Amino acid sequence: MLNPQRSLSELPKTSTASQVERGVLEEEFNWLLKEEVHAVLKQLQDVLKEASRRFSMPTPGFENQLKQENFILGSSTMDQVKGVLTLQGEVLTQADINLKVAKSSQVLHFQFREDKQWKLQQIQDARNHVNQALQLLSSRDESYHFKSGAEVNKLMDGVMLQLTRARNRLTTPASMTLPELAASGLMKMFSPPIPGDVMVNFYINLSKLCLTVYQLHVLPANTTKNFKPAGSSVLHSPGAMFELNNNRFEVSHVHKVECVVPWLSDTLVFFTISLQLCQQLKDKISVFSSFWNYRPF
Repeated sequence: MLNPQRSLSELPKTSTASQVERGVLEEEFNWLLKEEVHAVLKQLQDVLKEASRRFSMPTPGFENQLKQENFILGSSTMDQVKGVLTLQGEVLTQADINLKVAKSSQVLHFQFREDKQWKLQQIQDARNHVNQALQLLSSRDESYHFKSGAEVNKLMDGVMLQLTRARNRLTTPASMTLPELAASGLMKMFSPPIPGDVMVNFYINLSKLCLTVYQLHVLPANTTKNFKPAGSSVLHSPGAMFELNNNRFEVSHVHKVECVVPWLSDTLVFFTISLQLCQQLKDKISVFSSFWNYRPF
């Protein structure tokens, strides 16, 4: 029985406004889970299918054969190295390189042997990560009912992880030591064989296909005082030293030439758009989550 002496202000109250607000938010959240999440998943699938398609552009009229593209490497300011690379998907099918040897007018010319091709692992890995992201998205079709925001976030985190790995493979070339590069199968790809005082490397950096040529000179056998082997790097500088087969070498000249691969530029844009879509959906989920966690009733 109520104490008639208690003032009305002391009596417990239910906030009608809060109940209405909660009801509206629950309705909006259910709509988000049922409708908007699937709309975003459809957008993501469309964007990533475009990205995946860029990795495997077929030749017009030859649907089962990937398109071959020729890229000219070199610049007007640096003509020590010039070349033409032929790219087919993630495979370099041909490389034709001219190297003007420093301190002489000699020009070396070498190209891939007819029986050799070089796979760019970065492109293959990026494509695989995109396909894994697509598999995650396709595992939740339009009839699937998400039961919580946490479930949506888990899916978005999985997709974002694959997309971040895909992007990182293109933006972060592998570091190599100079002995690793010297022992690489790439050195055995060319005809005529690359001279012992020259090394080459191919890699992707962002949307660029890069070729680095190192010219070496042999250090005297008694060079021990200042010999410091270089560590692992994407691009070694002149002066870098290394030891191979009991011989010591120093990099005397480094030449780097590159060209933009337009479809890789497209792909990086698709990654950015997709990551933004994932994050925006997570942010919307977060708004509702903060309401449930901190509601004042």
